[in-house]
Amino acid sequence: MTKPITEAELSVMEALWAESPLTASAVTDRVADERGWSPQTVKTLLSRLVEKGAVSHEKDGRRFLYAPIIARGDYAAGESRRLVDRLFGGKVTPLVAHLAEADSLSDEDVAEIEKLIRELKS
Repeated sequence: MTKPITEAELSVMEALWAESPLTASAVTDRVADERGWSPQTVKTLLSRLVEKGAVSHEKDGRRFLYAPIIARGDYAAGESRRLVDRLFGGKVTPLVAHLAEADSLSDEDVAEIEKLIRELKS
């Protein structure tokens, strides 16, 4: 997948990551109320995701079944890397420092980071 996923497309991806394969109608049921989208909007987003190579579709009678091609973890890893590269020069330490300085890290977050560092060292 070379083209980025938009915020709107990400809502559709979240529905597919939660459960798949789904029909366009089932995806609409999961995201339309929250976002105020029509069924046609959801179908357009699904088509864009298919074109981007993020979602596959398979004919099932008169309808299509949609499923994610990229795993949520792989997507998150790529987006995280792009964020760190774009905003912090490819270095993770300034990101963590920024979060700590902004009081965005809870005691639980700090404990989890410390645990992760210990595991990475061993």
